[in-house]
Amino acid sequence: MMSEEAGVMLVVCDDPSDQRSFSLDDTSSSEESLDETRLSLETTNDVIPYIGKRFATHDAAYEYYSEFAKQCGFSIRRHRTEGKDGVGKGLTRRYFVCHRAGNTPNKTSNESKPQRNRKSSRCGCQAYMRISKTTELGAPEWRVTGFANHHNHELLEPNQVRFLPAYRTISESDKSRILMFAKTGISVQQMMRLMELEKCVEPGYLPFTEKDVRNLLQSFRKLDPEEESIDLLRMCRNIKEKDPNFKFEYTIDSKNRLENIAWSYASSVQSYEIFGDAVVFDTTHRLTAFDMPLGIWVGINNYGMPCFFGCVLLREESVRSFSWALKAFLGFMHGKAPQTILTDQNLFLKEAISVEMPTAKHALCLWMIVAKFPSWFNAVLGERYSEWKSEFYRIYNLESIEDFELGWRDLVNSFGLQSNRHIVNLYGLRSLWALPFLRSHFFAGMATIGQLKSINAFIQRFLSAQTRLAHFVEQVAVAVDFKDQAGEQQTMQQNLQNICLKTGAPMESHAASILTPYAFSKLQEQLVLAAHYASFQIEDGFLVRHHTKADGGQKVYWVPREGIISCSCHHFEFSGILCQHALRVLSTGNCFQIPDRYLPVRWRRISMPSAKLLHSAPSDHAERIQMLQSIVSTLVTESAKSRERLDIATEQVSILLSQIREQPVSLQCTRDIALKNRNI
Repeated sequence: MMSEEAGVMLVVCDDPSDQRSFSLDDTSSSEESLDETRLSLETTNDVIPYIGKRFATHDAAYEYYSEFAKQCGFSIRRHRTEGKDGVGKGLTRRYFVCHRAGNTPNKTSNESKPQRNRKSSRCGCQAYMRISKTTELGAPEWRVTGFANHHNHELLEPNQVRFLPAYRTISESDKSRILMFAKTGISVQQMMRLMELEKCVEPGYLPFTEKDVRNLLQSFRKLDPEEESIDLLRMCRNIKEKDPNFKFEYTIDSKNRLENIAWSYASSVQSYEIFGDAVVFDTTHRLTAFDMPLGIWVGINNYGMPCFFGCVLLREESVRSFSWALKAFLGFMHGKAPQTILTDQNLFLKEAISVEMPTAKHALCLWMIVAKFPSWFNAVLGERYSEWKSEFYRIYNLESIEDFELGWRDLVNSFGLQSNRHIVNLYGLRSLWALPFLRSHFFAGMATIGQLKSINAFIQRFLSAQTRLAHFVEQVAVAVDFKDQAGEQQTMQQNLQNICLKTGAPMESHAASILTPYAFSKLQEQLVLAAHYASFQIEDGFLVRHHTKADGGQKVYWVPREGIISCSCHHFEFSGILCQHALRVLSTGNCFQIPDRYLPVRWRRISMPSAKLLHSAPSDHAERIQMLQSIVSTLVTESAKSRERLDIATEQVSILLSQIREQPVSLQCTRDIALKNRNI
């Protein structure tokens, strides 16, 4: 590294005026440093600037000095000029300086504007190259008339210098690729991995960084909201023309500006017909570029995977806005309200649901509550926070309301939280989130932390790469298509798995032939547990309890002739899966098949044919590209989980790329892609 004590390269000036025009440190000398010796050995003489070197234009001189600087371990910037184009002799002299030249000027503080507390890289470095215009040979040209390579800071190694802003560039073609990736909803990290594979470069060796990509995406968002709204409506109308089953509704305010907009797809409406019994309406996110609240309707299908129902963008959070959103959603779904709707804690939304969906059970999403725990209780409880959280989950899963009330009281007293406002608020809302109060309502398994995390991850896919407002509709569509395709693959994998029967009971094999592997696994858990329970016939049914207990238990009511069975634990009402207590009674009563009504359609092996062209035979080139992007996104996600996976993926993709490049290129497809990129 070249430092302040290392010496300087020889500085030559062709006239006194040039020397005075740019001051150097008094420590300048003509002695060569060790770094300069290294430079002279590693580069040809033509690469090192020297007095008298000629250039046709000042831009050519800049490019030359920039390349020299990159080899040395620094970057340059244009400094001051003498003369002005079109005035007198025009531009006559230019200075290019080290990026760390000069000192940071003191900025006057403005209390009304927030100040960026960013450290400057400038340290008064005096390395420079000066060029002057001459017409000695007739045609104007530029010559080097001053040069100094003395730096008062360390120079960067070759593997570090590429991170300087001057050498980090995103080409127009790369910008188009990034914008296309952003529409698919993949993360910036996945974008970088994909482009590294495409360009066959080592990880971290692209000419730009993740930060550059994020800044680029941010610049896409800095657009006129009114123009964006017009584009969004145009986009929705275009989709509607291509797919008459696409649904969207919107409202315009008194100033003729877009106020609210909601949309859903044909496949979403189809899914809702069967799986719309329990719905999560997540309104905790915003489109940050436009500061608009975002609502997403999601459910769970028969294979235990999230499915998308609809999306809404609102001007504000109010009872009026949420009421409009719920009405629009019901309109998409032919007026069918869900049995259960889970949301965040929002008073406006709670009131809107009570008016627009009075028959639906409104509950609060546990994951949205738990996500706030660290900020609520971490500082208060300190080292006991983890212990408290475990106890909270235990109480949350209790069966009876009486046990919950006793457990909650003990929890509050044990941790000294009697006056904590969050605890008081949670207790006041307990009937909306605690399982003992909710077990008689259907949740399709969406009250478990694992399933809720899966839904949250699904929703995050829509938010991972927000770009333009109009593109967000496309991004959601691509994310939904990707999830549908991934779901079909997982469905196929589940169906191909060999189901292992654990009890040998006829009921088990019968259920395995009807239910999806996901639903059957849940029923099988209950069948295995049923073997550990004893049943006793009582006056109005059966009492079922664990064989190790002498009292307590659940009451089961069974009417064999009508095929009706119910249990006081309400497990079937809650999940759509019979409980171990009911299964024990059926087994005791020599029942060899589960009654048909207790094998709900929503958990059976049924196919959901997609209404979208993308799932059948995509003939449009752009749609096939989107499908490929979704597959590649999955490849990157899976490959990034280990070094071994990444090595295999890199090797195989490199081979595949070589094979693809051997295939002929369609000129029409090339023109179509170029035209699409220009339109973007």
